[in-house]
Amino acid sequence: MSDRIAVSPDVCNGKPVVAGTRITVQTVLEFLAAGDSVEEVLAEYPALCPEDVRACLEYASRLMGIISHCCPWHDGFALG
Repeated sequence: MSDRIAVSPDVCNGKPVVAGTRITVQTVLEFLAAGDSVEEVLAEYPALCPEDVRACLEYASRLMGIISHCCPWHDGFALG
C-alpha cells in the first residue's frame, strides 16, 4: 500500500489517515462521494496534494478487493 496512508491506534482512533495529518481516508472519500472535485477537496484541506487524494481512492479500492476476496458471500453493502 501507499506510504501516503497511515494507520495508528493513537491517531483518529486507528482510522486510516493521510500520513502526517489527521485527515481520514473516509473524510476524503465522503467529499468525493458528495460530488466535490479533487480541486475542491484540496482547497478545503490545503495540507493535501493530488497524490494524497489518489492514495485514498487506491486504499479504498484495495480494501474492497480484500473484503471481496476474504468474504466470497459478500455482494456489496446495503446502503440506505
